[in-house]
Amino acid sequence: MEYNQGMDSQPRLTELQLAAWRAFLTAHARVIASIDGELGAAGRLPLGSYDVLIELAEAPEHRLRMSRLARQVVLSNSGLTRLVDRLEKQGLLRREVSPTDRRGAYAVLTAEGLAALRDAWPIYARGIAAHFARHLSPDEAATLAATLERIAEAAATDPPPSFNEPLRED
Repeated sequence: MEYNQGMDSQPRLTELQLAAWRAFLTAHARVIASIDGELGAAGRLPLGSYDVLIELAEAPEHRLRMSRLARQVVLSNSGLTRLVDRLEKQGLLRREVSPTDRRGAYAVLTAEGLAALRDAWPIYARGIAAHFARHLSPDEAATLAATLERIAEAAATDPPPSFNEPLRED
């Protein structure tokens, strides 16, 4: 099907670009669902919880402002708040009020949260290897990593294009 027909004012996409987009979305959804299912079957953290806790584990002093954490795990502020509420009830993190800005709050990883991450990692790593990494040669992995990093960086820093101007062809 020709998606570009009758869309003269819209960006023109090649069939290859559309196929790459669809393949990216499908692969992401299927791999994430598989790994999340394996974590659940093993009685470990759900993948969404793992993602929040790993961001805290890798942050200085194991703490991040809630707004920054939401951007890093790609959740809305309200979605992150609900997830952090659950993780806090489980003792995997705690919230602290910012000492310099009483409106701001930090999420801080607890020792229990770090232990849960370490407990989940072998299942997560096995899932990454089985559902993703084994399908890539070293050259493909390098190309894919560089490409997706470039796209992620552009999405984080580029202003959105105006719908009245043509898309830049980088």
